[in-house]
Amino acid sequence: MPWILLALLTAFCLALYNFFIKLASSHLPAAVGAVVLQLVAAALGAAWLLKLKLQEQPLPITNKGLLLAALAGLGVGLAEILTFVVFGRGVPSSVGTPVIVGGSVLLTAVLGLTVARETLTLPQGLGLLLIVAGIALLARGH
Repeated sequence: MPWILLALLTAFCLALYNFFIKLASSHLPAAVGAVVLQLVAAALGAAWLLKLKLQEQPLPITNKGLLLAALAGLGVGLAEILTFVVFGRGVPSSVGTPVIVGGSVLLTAVLGLTVARETLTLPQGLGLLLIVAGIALLARGH
């Protein structure tokens, strides 16, 4: 499958993630929602890992890879809790999700540029500026 289709499928899954957090946030505390979400995600990951092991696929693991994955888990765990809190305060998903996701895209790009020494083309830089403008407009209207 081409990367763009995988990326769009990922975006669809993230949309479901954000939408269902929004719906759940008015029915349970953020901590409970975050734990349930993480348990389901961990079970899904464990099932995939088991499938790979049963197929005897090689699974090269490094300490650096484990550390970076743990840091990513810390980031996503905090993001999930905070997303529940944001939506628990009544922020509409049509505003909160674009600010959260757009802000994430923008900050990831900044980290890529500064830490990973990646480069941007002019159109890509303009795209990031449009994200900044979009966040400003969305935050101002709420």
